[in-house]
This record gives sequence, structure tokens and C-alpha cells, in this order.
Amino acid sequence: MFELHTLDELEAHCAAHGSLDGVVLQGIDFCDDLDRSCLLSWQGATVLGGVVPARLQSHMLDTGAVVFPTPHGLPFRPYRPRLYTLDELMEGYRSGDNDSLSQTVDFRIYEFAQALKTSEAPSVLDALYQRIHDHAIDDAVSDFLADHPRVVAVMGGHALHRDEATYRDVVELGRQLALSDYLVTTGGGPGAMEAANLGAWLSTHDASALDDAVAMLATDTDYRTAAYLDRGYEVRTAYPNGAESLAIPTWFYGHEPTNQFATHVAKYFSNSIREDGLLALANHGVVFTPGSAGTVQEVFQDATQNHYGTFELTSPMVFLDADFWTTKLPVKSLLTRLAGERAYADLIAFVDTPAEVIAFLSSHPPVLSV
Repeated sequence: MFELHTLDELEAHCAAHGSLDGVVLQGIDFCDDLDRSCLLSWQGATVLGGVVPARLQSHMLDTGAVVFPTPHGLPFRPYRPRLYTLDELMEGYRSGDNDSLSQTVDFRIYEFAQALKTSEAPSVLDALYQRIHDHAIDDAVSDFLADHPRVVAVMGGHALHRDEATYRDVVELGRQLALSDYLVTTGGGPGAMEAANLGAWLSTHDASALDDAVAMLATDTDYRTAAYLDRGYEVRTAYPNGAESLAIPTWFYGHEPTNQFATHVAKYFSNSIREDGLLALANHGVVFTPGSAGTVQEVFQDATQNHYGTFELTSPMVFLDADFWTTKLPVKSLLTRLAGERAYADLIAFVDTPAEVIAFLSSHPPVLSV
């Protein structure tokens, strides 16, 4: 199957293969190329969304294509061909204006999802388009990760404030992971997730940028305000061109802003698909920073994947702040007993510093599942 996202890709494919059989065209605007497109035979092609004029659509159908038209009235594109960016999600936001937070693309999609969830008679088509959207995000994540083979996920609580010492530790962790050639991936929300993406972003700058950026952010810690977002934009302006990282948030928690320091955002409607996928793609390990119920759930989701060899690779599980995970939320005793003598028992570590995390990941690469 060939997947094409632009008219240039379509032209190159036709020149190379002389056929559209088995081709999937996703989210393409055909308005500027109508006459040329009407000369093609579309036998065997699948057209997902995009802008397709009526005359061209008739020609596509007449010559054998399967066409899924773009629905009208939705605040999102079900057949989107690529991941989100912060600018796309935050369109409609005005600096310093709390009222504009509810006018962003991100929030309007959240409202759509909430209305569908609470409706007594939800639209079958609206629910279907959410599933199609999440499938498109799956596909876009796969395309993105083709160029990023070393993925480490950083998990942790959304309630961690920018002015807490642990926040700075997680920023340092994200920076060191990026400098060690790992793709930092998080759940995309505030707190520890923001800190890890921020650290990756700052890895293109001198080490002094870390303390300066954290100090800038620490003046506003309430993610429900415009001031919180404005501090993030100020950091991005002061330290531009950050390193790539991935955020995987969900509109299930859409009241939380998508954090501002991931360069690529894979936002889902389904929280269960998002959580399972986030852990599954972390082929070089998962780092758990202090969190609450959600983080503990992710600990044992990851342990289950390793325990049963769900995927080709079994990867490390590293816990930052050993005392937290040993005494406050004592997962250590249960997890080590659960692992027993299985292979992943040797891939579990409880450490206290970002440097120890990096050292463990470097010395414990993923192993083939058995």
C-alpha cells in the first residue's frame, strides 16, 4: 500500500508506477490541480477526506476509486495526514486573555467530545469520525517514529508545579535523554509531562538555559490561566528551535492544556488507545516520575506488557525518586515480586537522579521478548 499526502507525491507516484492501484490519498486539497487529476484513472485508489471538487469526485468514482468525503461541521479533520502542532491547537488564543482559552481549536474539539459523551442520543457518525481520527493519528505516529528509532517515555503527575524541585529534576531528565539521542515522549499534559518535553526542547541550548527557563515558568503555576500559557510562550521565544519530542495527550482530559514544548502532538479522543499506545511505543524504556493514581496505573500497564512479552521488545522500567516509589507509593515490593525471575526483572531500577536514569538506560538496552 502506498500512502500519499500531497499532490507532488501523487505526481511522483504516477510517474514511477503508472497506476493508482493500492494507493491511499489522505487529506489532499485537489482544488489547484483539477484538470490534471481528471485525466487519471483512479482504479484501485482510496481517497480519505481532503478537498475534492464535485466533478473530480464523480470522475474518481466512475474510474474505480473508493472516496470517503470530508464531513462538514466538525471542529477537527478525521482524515488528517500528520500530527498536530502547538500553533494549530492553540489557534484562537490571545495572549493574556483568559476568555480566549475557550476559543482555541483545542478546546472546541474538547467541547465536541464532551457533548458527544454526555448526549442521550449521540450521533453514530460523530462517534465514527472520532474513531477514524484516532486511526489517522496512529498512522501519523507510525510515520513520525520511522525516523526516531530510540523512544523513551516519561510518565508522571499533572499536578507537579513549575516551582517544585522535582519539576526541575524532570526538566534535566528530559534534556539528558535528548542529548543521549532518545526521543522524549510524554502524555502531553502539564506537570511532569511538560517538564520532560521542556527539557528535550532546551537540549539545543546551553545548560544555563535550564535554570533560566524554569525560573521564567515558575512565576505562574496554574495551568487554567492565560498567564501560565504566556510564560511558556516567553520561554519558547527566548529559547527557540528546540529539539524534537513527542506528546500524546487526549481530549478525555481536555480541560488540561496541551503542553507547549513538544514539537509534535498526537492527540486522541480515546484515552485507553492513547495510554496503551504511549507505553507500547517506548521501545527503549519508560521513566516513572512521582505521580498519583494515573501514573500507578501506567506502571502496571507497562509491567503487564513486559510480563507477557506483548511486543517484540521488553524495555526498561526506571523509577525516579526511589524513596517515593518505595515508601510513599510502594510499588517496588509488588513489582519486583511480580517480575520474579522473568527477563524484565533485570530491567527495573529505582534511582534518585537523572544521571542515574541515563546510566541505567544506556547499560540496559531493550531485549527480545520470549
